[in-house]
Amino acid sequence: MLKGIGKILPIDGYRVSLKGTLPNDYSLSLTHLYQPLIGLHAVTLYQTLLHELQLQQHETIQTHHTLMNYLNMPLDKLYRARLKLEGIGLLRTYEQEADDQKVYFYELLSPFTPIHFFQDAMLSQLHYHHIGADKHRALKDHFIKEAMQPSGKNITASFYDVFQTFHPSKEDIDEMIPKQENVEDTSSIDFSWIEQMLKQRMIPHHKVLTPQHKKLIFQMMTLYDLSTYELEKAVLWALTDENVLDAEEFKVACHDLFKAKHQQKAIQLTEKSHQSSVSIQSVEKPTTKEEQLIYELERISPKQLLEDLSNGNQASEQDMKIIREVMTTQGLPAPVMNVLIHYVLLQTNMKLSKAYMEKIASHWSRANLQTAKEAMAFAKQEKKRFQDAKNKKQNYYKKTYQQNNKEVVPDWFKNRKKKQAVGQETANGSVAPDEQKEREEIAAMLREFSSKD
Repeated sequence: MLKGIGKILPIDGYRVSLKGTLPNDYSLSLTHLYQPLIGLHAVTLYQTLLHELQLQQHETIQTHHTLMNYLNMPLDKLYRARLKLEGIGLLRTYEQEADDQKVYFYELLSPFTPIHFFQDAMLSQLHYHHIGADKHRALKDHFIKEAMQPSGKNITASFYDVFQTFHPSKEDIDEMIPKQENVEDTSSIDFSWIEQMLKQRMIPHHKVLTPQHKKLIFQMMTLYDLSTYELEKAVLWALTDENVLDAEEFKVACHDLFKAKHQQKAIQLTEKSHQSSVSIQSVEKPTTKEEQLIYELERISPKQLLEDLSNGNQASEQDMKIIREVMTTQGLPAPVMNVLIHYVLLQTNMKLSKAYMEKIASHWSRANLQTAKEAMAFAKQEKKRFQDAKNKKQNYYKKTYQQNNKEVVPDWFKNRKKKQAVGQETANGSVAPDEQKEREEIAAMLREFSSKD
């Protein structure tokens, strides 16, 4: 089945708007900088939607069939091109039902100027990997000229030196500063984990984790698919003698870690598979308690998990040290480490046993678990296998015990009963007690004999 079929229909309507204004050199950015990353179809769709702004009537809603004719493009390719624009930060899409028709509002976002494009670490690195070092360097040198460095004493008057009647608030100052649309959100990475690592090494974390460096760390984590412990290695590698993060050294370290993990695979922007998108959607909308747990374990840090399990109390230094050593030694991703912490605490009455954790972690590392869902399924499987083996062993011992402890009537008891029967028959000519009564007497004596042991 073609990817994208059923997501949008030819009869679905659309309208276009533009946020902000376009830079003068936006066309250069689209063709020479963005196009190598997202392809010709996505750039053509952007330019077509941009020109639609001048043609669309205020009340008229165009259909996607019109776009298909403009672009000479089937619907599934048009949908994939739209996703690429959304992913790279050039388009926002809003869906609405209007008069029994689905209508999409496409909000075009301004591309980065060439200078800002190359200043963005993630986009610049992607461009480098897509077109090669020589072409990348030539374009960068063309667009970014070395500015003449001023010399002498800076005697520029400040805002407060000149103006007295207007004292801007922080919000006012923010409005004065031109803003660029960001294609990433650094809130999804827990920098406290790296912060604690720096503290343990007596490195001033505020000097390393500046806003610019946090953005760079997040971008390299996303670009090279690095886990937290790998980021720690890259940060430590890139620190100078003055404990300042060297941005270029950090990029090189992240790239080397990627090559070591993925056997020299090339860095390229590729579309996610249909299976991956389905699995992501299922995780984003958990329905059962287990899915909700997996959803949380995929997103929080081990430190936050410990604090949540401790009713919000701060995680102890000792526990964090144990987790750090196990995680870095075995190379477990954060979601897998979260499942391991949860599993170990449940099995050890909420005590974090390092030896027990290391034993399981080495097994999970060999199994190459990458997600919380995989780790939880693996843990369930191993627990069931262990329980089955335990039950089998118990059943074997029980069966052996029963075989070795059958109720055997001793010979002396049989002889005694025979003598009693003969004596009774001689005395009054009566027969021996019936068989049922004899069995009851034997069972009673055996019980009495067993209780004495």
